[in-house]
This record gives sequence, structure tokens and C-alpha cells, in this order.
Amino acid sequence: MAATEPTTPRTYGNFRKPRTSGLRGLSLGTTLLLFAGLAAVVLTTLASVWAALALAAVLTAAMAPLAVRDRHGRTLMQRGAVRLAWRRTTSSGGHLYRSGPLGRTGFGSCRLPGLAAESVLTEAQDGYGRPFAVITIPATGHHAVVIACDADGAALVDEQQVDIWVAHWGQWLSVLGAEPDLVAASVTVESAPDSGVRLQQEIAANTVADAPDLASSMLREVLTAYPAGSAQITTRIALTYSGAARAGSPRRSAEDMALHIGTRLPGLTAGLSMTGAGIAVPMTATELAEAVRVAYDPTVASLVEEARAVGGSGLTWSQAGPMAAQEAWDHYRHDGAYSVTWAMTEAPQGEVFSNVLTALVQPNRDIARKRVTLLYRPHSRAEGARVVQQDYKNALFNAQQSQIGQARDDAEVIAARRTTEEQAQGHGVIRFGMLITSTVGSAADLAKAAAAVDNLAPAARIAVRPVYGSQAAAFAAALPLGLVLPMHTALPQTVRDAM
Repeated sequence: MAATEPTTPRTYGNFRKPRTSGLRGLSLGTTLLLFAGLAAVVLTTLASVWAALALAAVLTAAMAPLAVRDRHGRTLMQRGAVRLAWRRTTSSGGHLYRSGPLGRTGFGSCRLPGLAAESVLTEAQDGYGRPFAVITIPATGHHAVVIACDADGAALVDEQQVDIWVAHWGQWLSVLGAEPDLVAASVTVESAPDSGVRLQQEIAANTVADAPDLASSMLREVLTAYPAGSAQITTRIALTYSGAARAGSPRRSAEDMALHIGTRLPGLTAGLSMTGAGIAVPMTATELAEAVRVAYDPTVASLVEEARAVGGSGLTWSQAGPMAAQEAWDHYRHDGAYSVTWAMTEAPQGEVFSNVLTALVQPNRDIARKRVTLLYRPHSRAEGARVVQQDYKNALFNAQQSQIGQARDDAEVIAARRTTEEQAQGHGVIRFGMLITSTVGSAADLAKAAAAVDNLAPAARIAVRPVYGSQAAAFAAALPLGLVLPMHTALPQTVRDAM
């Protein structure tokens, strides 16, 4: 009998946030501004010491909002800009939304609010003849398709099989960097109470009139007891493509992009079969409208399931939005529900296991409906090589500045070096973030939901903070709509980098 060597659990890590090329963690623009100010102070001393001191005080006051950061890495200027934007939004009434007979979106229309207000939903067929919905965002020229997955789950699954799933998932994400015109992807795992409608329909369809009394009574008891406390978990993957104009041709239309996406979908869904995602099929226009409608008004979930069983709800995109919505500084009220969205500010540090997010995505008794959305923006191979090389240079520069914190700086250099080696071996480079949305039925339950997320985030080895002043936009971005938030910001990219 051959002896088998014990295998150690596989770990994952090296999630890096690229270091800035400025001085001691400052951005490049802030560093150049600091050097220019110091040079001006030195030159001013030649004329007057008091004038130099006054200029130094002005420089300190100007640099403080750019240099001082909170524990989540946000500068005072960034926080002040959010406050000013929120004040402008509330003064103009942009935080309020009314549709239907009392709104301005057309009589009987309940379009989506906020970033998705101008979105258009069309339907096409992929290479397998399957119908799929295409969400078009005219403001950015993006077109998104949503794939519904019946995830297998890791219960009673060997650890080796889970590692294989994770490996194939990493390979699938790496392939996205070479996907033509793809700009972003997202994975939304939503947990909600099970209404029991599907179980009731299944039992009714398989029960005969002359069934034994014992079997009938047992099924009635199961129908009564099973839905209590059970949850329904859905997984959806949104892929966002750019319809930007190419050389010598105008911006591509929704029909052209539907043809382009339709030819890519069979391969993408087939690749998901090895990742533990189960059966992956593109969502139709009606299914996507139903999912968004339930997200904005959870009270209609059971009605939508009942209508789906008798031939479909017939919901259209103009009926998927809420009747009314109101955004507050720290929460979002939509129809009869209240939601709070958190954003990840720090990825897991060190090495983690494959089940690090299990508790976060599982149902929680203090949260009626919960969505955990992973946002991905893949780099192409050329962009990835440039990003990791620049990050390695910045890590070396920061390590050479001083001897204080030398061990931490050396660890950063080693991690950046490992990333460049992995990228050179063919691994993909991808930016990622996370949004967590908790939806409850009343404002009194918001405190319980916040406490639950505060307890779940440390277990997942991540740091989160509420998206203050942008709850409506964050709520929409956490839905499987294919929204790319950096493309909707008011500040240009250069200003954001300087801040």
C-alpha cells in the first residue's frame, strides 16, 4: 500500500492596489505641486522672510486637503467634493424621482432612475439561437448582456474540485482581457427570501387526484414549513462591450453590437461550465426586466413568480423601474423598501482561502435581500504589462525614500515583482471592486443591516464603507446592468488622478 502525502490547502492572494509615483504615497500631481510650492517659498525668502512664512502657510493650507487621508484612503478634497456634489444634487431636486401618472417619464411609464434612465433594452439571438437581452447605455456607448447561472455551490464538494473551479474561473477572467471590445464585467450574487411559489407549483404539477392521504398530508406540511426561513440565491454575470467608433467608421448601432455579442456568447457561456457556475444561459428581455423590477420593489417578487408560471409577466423595460425613489445621504428609498450600499476600500490582505467570501454572499437573517457584486475591468495584455511594470518601479521608488518602514516597503517590492513575473508568464491583469447592497422593508431595520455588514466584512478580509452621497448610483451599479461607474463621473480622469 503506497503512502499518500498530506496536501495543504491552497491559498490565494497578492491582490495589489497600484502604488502612486509621488512622494510618500502622494499622487504625481500633488508631488509636483508640493515641489513647486517649496521652490516658491525658497525664492521668496530672498525678498522677505515674512512673505515666505505667509506663502508657506498658504502652501500648507492648500496641500492639507490633498495629502491628509482617512483610514479608507480618501483625501479631504475628495470628501469635500462629494459634499459639494451632494448639496448641488439636493438643491436641484436630483435626489427625487417620480414616475407613472405623477412623473415626467410619460403616463404609465416607470423607467429606471439615475444612471440607467436613458437605457434601452433590445433582444437578439446568439449563435445557438438563444434569445438574449442587450442593454444599451447611450451616454457611454456601452452595450451589456447578462448571463444567468445556476451555481453548483461548494457544499459536499471536495476541496480539490473547488480549487479546480477557482482555477478555471481565473482562466475565464484572464480570457476577458483578450475579448474584443469588452470593457467591463460584473458578477452579482443575490440572496432573497424564498416565497415558496416555485415549490407550490412543483407540488401541484406532480400531485394526482387519487394520491394517498398520508402522501398528500406530508406534502401539505412540507409546503407550509419549507419556505419559512429558506432563501433563494441567484447568480448573474453582466458583460459590457463598447460600441465606440473604429477607424473610418461611425459608432456602431445596437443591432451591430447585438450581432457581435451574439457570436461571442456561445464560447463565453461554454467556458463558464468548468467554473462551478452550472448551467449558464443568457437572460431574455422579460427575465431581465423582472429581475430589475423585483430589485426596486421586492414586494412584487411573489407576483412575478406566479405570473412567470402561467406564461410570463410581460414586463417591459419601461415598467421595470420604481414608481418613486428618494436618495438620502446614507441610504436609498425605492418604492416600499430601503437600501444601503457599501463599497470595498481594501482588498484582502495576505493569503486567503477559496471560501473567504462564503459568509458574505450567504443569506443573513438581518438582511431581507442582499446583493454582492464583484466589478471587473480587465486590462489587455499590453496594458497589463505596462501597469505591472510601472507599479514595480513605484514600489522600488517608495522603498528607497527612507529607512522607516523598510520591512513593509520590501514586502511591497517583492509582491510587485511577483506580479510582473506572473504577468510575463501569461497571467491576466484585471482591476476589481466590490459593492454590497442590503435591502430591508423599513427604515428601522437599516441599523440591523449595517451591523450585519460590519460583521461580515472583516470575516471576508475586506474593508468597506457606505457610498455616502451616491447611494442611488451605487444601487444601480450593483444591479446586473453593465454600468461602468468611472465612465459616469463628473470629474475628468486627470483631475481624479491628481486628487
